[in-house]
Amino acid sequence: MSGLEDDTVGGFNAMLAEHRDGPGEAIVSTLIFNDHTRVLHDRMDVRSVEPLTRNEYRCSGCTALLDAVGGAIDHVDLVQRVQPAGYEADKVLFIITTDGMENASSRYSYREVKRLIERQREKGWEFIFIGANIDVAREAERLGIDRDCAVGYVHDEVGTNVMYRAASCAARMVRCSEPLEAGVWRRELDEDVHRRGR
Repeated sequence: MSGLEDDTVGGFNAMLAEHRDGPGEAIVSTLIFNDHTRVLHDRMDVRSVEPLTRNEYRCSGCTALLDAVGGAIDHVDLVQRVQPAGYEADKVLFIITTDGMENASSRYSYREVKRLIERQREKGWEFIFIGANIDVAREAERLGIDRDCAVGYVHDEVGTNVMYRAASCAARMVRCSEPLEAGVWRRELDEDVHRRGR
C-alpha cells in the first residue's frame, strides 16, 4: 500500500483498538507480504497485540498474494487440527487486503488456493477480499471467495481508512456471531467507491 503507509498503520491500529475493547476473546494473526510473507502476530490475544509501527510496515517488492494466503490458511488449519478438543477457534475470519495484482508467488497457484479456501469454507471459515487497483470480482472468483465478500476500495488516504473500518465491522460481526451480511460490513466501502471511485 505504497504511498499510504501512515494511513495503513493508522487504520490497522484503529481496528485493533476497537477490538481490544470488544466482547469476548479474539485471537489475531497478521501477515504482511510483498514478494515475501512476514508474520507480525501469530495467534495473539487482541488485547496483547502492540500497535503496528512504521518500522514494521514497509512497502516494497512485488505481490505474492497466493503464497501469503495459501501459507496462512495451511498454518491456521494445522493449528486448529492440533488443538485439544474444545480449544479450537469457534470462528475463523480471513481478511485479505491488497493494493495490487498477484505477480510473485512461487509456492501456491490459484487452483491450490481456491481449493484451500473452498475446503475451509465448508468448515465454516469466512473469507473477505478487499482490493484496490485490480479487478476485485475476478480475483475473488479465482480465489473461491463469494462476490458478496469481495469489494474494491479507493486507493487513497480516505479509502484506506474506509477499508479498515469495513474490515473492523466484518470482524465485529463474526465476533458477535452475526451473519456476515455484505449490505452491512461493506456498505461504506461501496458508497465511497460509488461516490469517489477511480
